[in-house]
Amino acid sequence: MTAVDYRHQTTLVTGASSGIGAEFARQLAARGSDLVLVARRRERLDALAAELVAAHGIRATAVPLDLGEPSAVADLVAELDRQGLRVTGLVNNAGFATHSPFHDEDPDRVREEITLNVLALVELTHALIDDLRAAGTGVLVNLSSLAAYQGNPNLAVYGATKAFVLSFTEALWGEARGTGLRVLALSPGATETEFFDVAQWRTSGGGSRRQTAEEVVATALRTLDRRNPPPSVVTGAANRAFVAVSRLVTRRRLALLMGSLMRRPEDDPVPTRTRRVRGR
Repeated sequence: MTAVDYRHQTTLVTGASSGIGAEFARQLAARGSDLVLVARRRERLDALAAELVAAHGIRATAVPLDLGEPSAVADLVAELDRQGLRVTGLVNNAGFATHSPFHDEDPDRVREEITLNVLALVELTHALIDDLRAAGTGVLVNLSSLAAYQGNPNLAVYGATKAFVLSFTEALWGEARGTGLRVLALSPGATETEFFDVAQWRTSGGGSRRQTAEEVVATALRTLDRRNPPPSVVTGAANRAFVAVSRLVTRRRLALLMGSLMRRPEDDPVPTRTRRVRGR
């Protein structure tokens, strides 16, 4: 395989209104790909589409849609058919996290999280996979996470959904061998996006420097340009080192470590003042 030629591609990007999704749109447009931009916020999608058309002369179609809705994937496929859009690439970026102990989670919010992070991703991939394989010239990128590589106390559901995405995508990578379709599970660590606001995050994301969305997407596209791309990639040297080291410790120790890193300030006991007593 040689580097991907995006100039004759139409790539659909979910969660495209901000963060990593918007950055995928910008970097793909700079490489010449036409785009279908999907997210809930119409104003942001329209503004991004206008920006990319003006800057790169590509075709950018905004489709405002909440992929967490039960009929969303069917509605999206119907809209693609209505506009005569044939998608050759897909970036499944839409998703969110909740950050609290599982026993405190709102069941409805948990259901929304699993629906968007897992079910919508699987349904959309299944709806488009035949076209992606037939085109044989595009990419399928599913957003996993550093959280996929271990259990994450206070982030239990999110980490589990991303572990699913990692396993699912690596399996699709194996199935796509020989078709020309490049499949990649992309696992960022903490990244400077709106993600932490949605999760109501009260920590620094494990204490490491947050990457930029530009760095994350650039890593993904460089990986896809390799002669023989791997099924998955972790972005950032520190994050890759963490994954490597985590394989050398027991699952018990890893869960305890992640519990410490993901601990929320409000979970800490209130310190009590102690008085030192002089020994006689």
